[in-house]
Amino acid sequence: MLVLGGTGKTGRRVAARLAARGHRVRVGARSAAPSFDWTDRATWGPELEGVDAAYIAYSPDAGFPGAAEAVGGWARRAVAAGVRRLVLLTGRGEAGAVRTEEAVRATGADLTVLRAAFFAQNFSEDFLVDMVRGGRVVFCADPGVGEPFVDAEDIAEVAVAALTGPEHIGRTYDVTGPRLLGFGAAVAEVAAAAGREVGYTPVPVGAFRDGMVADGVPAGFADPFTALLGEVLDGRNAHVGDGVRRVLGREPRDFAAYAAAAAADGVWDV
Repeated sequence: MLVLGGTGKTGRRVAARLAARGHRVRVGARSAAPSFDWTDRATWGPELEGVDAAYIAYSPDAGFPGAAEAVGGWARRAVAAGVRRLVLLTGRGEAGAVRTEEAVRATGADLTVLRAAFFAQNFSEDFLVDMVRGGRVVFCADPGVGEPFVDAEDIAEVAVAALTGPEHIGRTYDVTGPRLLGFGAAVAEVAAAAGREVGYTPVPVGAFRDGMVADGVPAGFADPFTALLGEVLDGRNAHVGDGVRRVLGREPRDFAAYAAAAAADGVWDV
């Protein structure tokens, strides 16, 4: 099986689970051999040899401009090469991600779509981790708007089930955590787990974008990234989905359990 984005937050977990089940796994990433790069179509093709199923995690996000064209183009090539089973990771409430889903569905592949909530691991493995370590998270989310933070471990487990079970073909799953939590409350739970003071300061989307650029992030990334944040954090996703329960037959992992495990790993130690 092929895991695109196999070194990322969900991809590496999917690859590890598949390998533990005895599946032959190929990782699609710039650091892999052969190298795979979404921005360089010349690298597309070698990763498909002998592959019958693939997990697709597009970087930076399935809702970004150009994602539908890139992912759809790759999926057409994959289906032509004999890959029938595709599991696509997208985000909830993203118009651009829906276009990406439609582009892949149009290939005729046996498709399962996982629409995920905001990753809990963004606090420990991505752009929020340094803010947590610094004692203050400054972010463009209204603390009064709830988000059902999802654990990447649950996403990976759902993805593996979808890749290996024919009953999931043609389905779209809303993959979230078990409860709504405002960002201020989420930061408070991180602080409690880490045993240190961490505050939360909400700022407008534009101010967050300007802060990214001031920190050296290219505007070509900061602009679509913050536009996407403004879209998905406006309250449209303030409801809990049932994807984990439908696929795995259990409740999703709670944010508090995630925070306790991350703190035990020392990720927020200074």
